Formats: sequence, structure tokens, C-alpha cells
Amino acid sequence: MTSAMTTLTFDRSAAPARLAVADDRAMLKAAAEATRDLNTPNAAIYWGDLIASALVGYAALVGAVTVASTGWTVVLAVVSMLALYRAMSFIHEVSHMKHANLPHFRAGWNVLVGVPMLIPSFMYEGVHNLHHAKTRYGTSEDPEYLPLALMKPWTLPVFILVSALAPVGLLIRYALLSPLSLLVPSLRRAVVERYSALAINPHFRRRMPEGEAKSLWNRLEAACSLWALALVAMVATGVISIRAFAIGMAVAAGVAVVNQLRTLVAHLWENEGEAMTVTAQYLDTVNVPPPALLPMLWAPVGLRYHALHHLLPGVPYHHLGEAHRRISALLAADSPYHKASYRGMPGLVWKIAKSTMVTR
Repeated sequence: MTSAMTTLTFDRSAAPARLAVADDRAMLKAAAEATRDLNTPNAAIYWGDLIASALVGYAALVGAVTVASTGWTVVLAVVSMLALYRAMSFIHEVSHMKHANLPHFRAGWNVLVGVPMLIPSFMYEGVHNLHHAKTRYGTSEDPEYLPLALMKPWTLPVFILVSALAPVGLLIRYALLSPLSLLVPSLRRAVVERYSALAINPHFRRRMPEGEAKSLWNRLEAACSLWALALVAMVATGVISIRAFAIGMAVAAGVAVVNQLRTLVAHLWENEGEAMTVTAQYLDTVNVPPPALLPMLWAPVGLRYHALHHLLPGVPYHHLGEAHRRISALLAADSPYHKASYRGMPGLVWKIAKSTMVTR
């Protein structure tokens, strides 16, 4: 769903144009050549990781709801949140993969995660690829970009806090807006354009789906709407207790907040709309490689190598670590490649927050 930040108007001072960064062709060539054998996904890894993450997430959620101890409820809720966050993160892989290479994986992901969590794959497919378009990245046409580092300091906490409302927004989207939009054509267009994308750019508008994409969209939306209505009905009739519902919503909110924190540090957010070279886009993006350990939790499924992913979007998540090792060993210490690597989340948050405090 388009972020709740669409209701905000960001007041930011004009920033000077970024200096043009020429493409480092040696880096781009070396990265491509060193990883040619890493473009094939391993189906066993994908399916095993997804199924295990989903099972752990749902089992821990059931445990959190059923145990009497408050302490164990909190522990199990955190475990559930982290596992479901990992399972949810496969939507990024779904948006990039050639589905013929992993038959039925998109359908399996939607059954296990997309529909239950009310984030069907169509909310990212057809959206995320625009973020990777060379002429769109960092511009007003990029659905996943805002110049956060150039905005006012208050925008960063708001950016994080509004994400906690995502589960409520998704429930409204599918339990209320989906059925109503079938009766009101003008509402249908607004729902598709403004409330059907995992985007942070408040100016982004989706196109109406067509052909095969429309058929898949309609099936997934119907499934999500039925599940959302059933969930509301079960809570209203007492089949699901208020406590259980509240714990489930808290876990979903935790997933959304952690994902938003990861989003905050996925880029440096220093571009204010001009087109950028591939190298400039890379340097505006972030890798958090080993030896840091916590990124395994807050940037799972290869998202800790986000800058590398922008260079090589076709490399499956389970090969990104090897790709990073090869490229790091191949390129000289002064290569721009190494400049996109950071130690962890706290330093990145401070870097972006400090940039918002600069008077422009």
C-alpha cells in the first residue's frame, strides 16, 4: 500500500545539485564478469528458506497467542515477527525472478505469506522494477525514493512511525475498499492507482493492470478481500479473541516497522530528482557486509547487499555473498565499489539524520 506518508507535505529547503558521478566502467565490467556463473537460482534454497521461515513465524505466533506468561508472549511475538519478516522479504525476489526458473514459487509465496499478511505479490511486481530503471532511479517517477537526507529532521521519525499503521491500512484496503471499489468505478481507479503499491513516493500512481497481470491481480485481490473480511468477522463474533487479534496486529506492525527501518538505511537518499549514472546510483545505495551480524535479521534474503543488488539485480539472494567476496577481492582498494559498504544500521541512521540538520 502506498505509505501513510502520502498525507504529508514535506517542507524541504532547496539543495544544490549533486555533482555528476561518471560511470566507473571498470567496476561495472568486473562485477558482471566475476559473477556470470551466479545467476541461476537454487530452487531447494528458495523453497526451503521460505517454508521454514513461514512455519517458524506462524508457529511462534500461535505460541504467543496461547501461552499465559507475558514474558513468553513477548519473546515468541518477536520470534514470529523476525521469521515472518524474512518470509515477507521474498516478495523482493518474486519481483525480480524469471518465473520459469522457479515454477510456482510466486503462487507458493502468495499462499504462505502474501494473502495471509495482506501483501499480495502484485503490490510489488510492476512497482519495484521502476525503482531499478536507470532513468527513473531517484527521480519523481521512482516509487521507492524520497530525498530523505535533504528533508526536515522531523520527517525521519514520522517516516518510521507511520509504518506501524500499515496492518490497519491493509485491513481497510482489502476488507472495505476492495468490495466497495467493485461498485464504484471511480473508487476502483483510486484504489489501484494510490493504494495498491508498496511505495514511499506520495506522487506515484500505478497504471491499471491489463491482460494476464490483471487476471492474477483480480484472483489475489479476491483472496485477500475474503481473508480480510473473514478475519474481521471472526474477531467480531469472538472466534478470534481481542487479545489474539491484538498480538497478531502487533507482530504485523513490528514487521512493517523493521522493514521501514531497513528501507531508511537502504539508500543515502541524497538525490533530489535528477537522473543519475549507474555508479552514482550505486554510491547512493548501501551494502552492510560481514562481519556485521545483525543485518542477517533486519536485512534478510540478500537485502544487506542492496548496493550490489542494484549493480546486479539478476543475481539470486543466496549468491550475493559470494558475488560480494569475488568483486571485493578483484577491485583495487580505491574502487568506488568499496565506498558503498557500511558497518551497520546505527551509523547509517546517524549519517542520514545529520544530513537533515544541515542548513541549505
